[in-house]
Amino acid sequence: MSVTPAETILVVDFGSQVTQLIARRIREAGVYSEIAPFSKAEEAFARLQPKGIILSGSPAGVPEEGSPRAPQCLFDAGVPILGICYGQQVMTHQLGGTVEPGDSGEFGRAFLTVTEECSLFDGLWEVGERHQVWMSHGDKVTSFAPGFSIVATSDGAPFALIADETRKYYGTQFHPEVMHTPDGAKLLANFARHVCGIAEDWTMAEFRDQKIAEIREQVGDGKVICGLSGGVDSAVAAVLIHEAIGDQLTCVFVDHGLMRAQEAEQVVSLFRGHYNIPLVHVNAEETFLSGLAGETDPEKKRKFIGKTFIDIFEEEARRIGGADYLAQGTLYPDVIESVSFTGGPSVTIKSHHNVGGLPERMNMQLVEPLRELFKDEVRDLGRELGLPDAFVGRHPFPGPGLAIRIPGEVTKEACDILRKADAIYLEEIRKNGLYDAIWQAFAVLLPVRTVGVMGDYRTYDRVCGLRAVTSTDGMTADVFPFSAEFLSNVATRIVNEVKGINRVVYDYTSKPPGTIEWE
Repeated sequence: MSVTPAETILVVDFGSQVTQLIARRIREAGVYSEIAPFSKAEEAFARLQPKGIILSGSPAGVPEEGSPRAPQCLFDAGVPILGICYGQQVMTHQLGGTVEPGDSGEFGRAFLTVTEECSLFDGLWEVGERHQVWMSHGDKVTSFAPGFSIVATSDGAPFALIADETRKYYGTQFHPEVMHTPDGAKLLANFARHVCGIAEDWTMAEFRDQKIAEIREQVGDGKVICGLSGGVDSAVAAVLIHEAIGDQLTCVFVDHGLMRAQEAEQVVSLFRGHYNIPLVHVNAEETFLSGLAGETDPEKKRKFIGKTFIDIFEEEARRIGGADYLAQGTLYPDVIESVSFTGGPSVTIKSHHNVGGLPERMNMQLVEPLRELFKDEVRDLGRELGLPDAFVGRHPFPGPGLAIRIPGEVTKEACDILRKADAIYLEEIRKNGLYDAIWQAFAVLLPVRTVGVMGDYRTYDRVCGLRAVTSTDGMTADVFPFSAEFLSNVATRIVNEVKGINRVVYDYTSKPPGTIEWE
């Protein structure tokens, strides 16, 4: 089941790396949006009956043989359409215009001049004004389709923004969804609100009410178990489900020996003490660590952890007299189908233990009330549900826990070393007032040993990597710019206080090209 508000924007994905940002900007405007790959856009349109459509960018070129197209039904539906970059070009091509390969592309910052009035500009841009935008294209429109006119131009793109006000079709050659187009979010908000006429009523309060009704409808009088990982997502899911069905819910916290320092105690205290939600605490450290022994492949580690979680959940379901449903804190970025421009799914970067790691034989149906939400929206929902700020504001923590922060074989010794280093790192971050400015920070224990000198003795110990990033929803991330003094202090403390580590490094990689976690 999924939330389908009466007024929705459908975002059709042609494989752009920033398609998710389009959906985010629309939601930030108070309007619900969903993403569907172009190969499934017709199906999504029939399900959602959206009030507007946005066509994303793409790494493909419209003149290329086999490049993706939008389903014709979208143009026949009579609803407003906004095409962005490739979206503008494919709309132009399919409606009778011409798109040709460019002699040279236009990439990065550009300035456009507004030449005509347009509904997208209402209360924002005036004729004659120049505004900064972000371009990233090689192909270009050379003649637009019947009914369109040029409303803004740039030096490299005479068709920077085209409009057919009669049909409410618009095309931008630039990318309004990225932050480098300063007014881009407002342009997208204008499309959703003014052009499509959608009210600004997508709120967490509305989502909460819709989801509670939806959970009750799905579950009926059945029993649900919810796997708690120690992170925000599963905690918010549990509290929401408990609000919907009360004691039909039993939470299961599996301590797999891969938690951060004092993690288990905090989770048990919150749910047993603060919310009085039935909670089963399973100590399964030996089960997980013995199963991970000798395994170094990150995908196999994730798959094993997912399978073992399910084994334990099913065993606990039998103990409480049977449960028909398993609840999880799966989020929207986990389930968005990344597509290549040829129409097939893109390569798997990594399996999420609660999505790709579930065995086919699982005997319970899934309840995933957060599937439509991005990470920061889950935090908003948590506050709406009354979760303490100290819990809602916690940095993300992966279900597989420290297993994916120990590249190579996972052992109890390695976990204990990493826990100590990680606790020191987070303690220093909090002490310096930086915790809330950082999206996620953690230590990694590398499968590398280096020579060191400590107290006139030679050491040959492990390397600890430190990671800290800023982000909005985890889809992209930048490195957090610690001072050299801070990093030096943390490194000194870790080397002095954690036996087994003699070198500390800091990870300066953004996402992309790196992922936030190391595995």
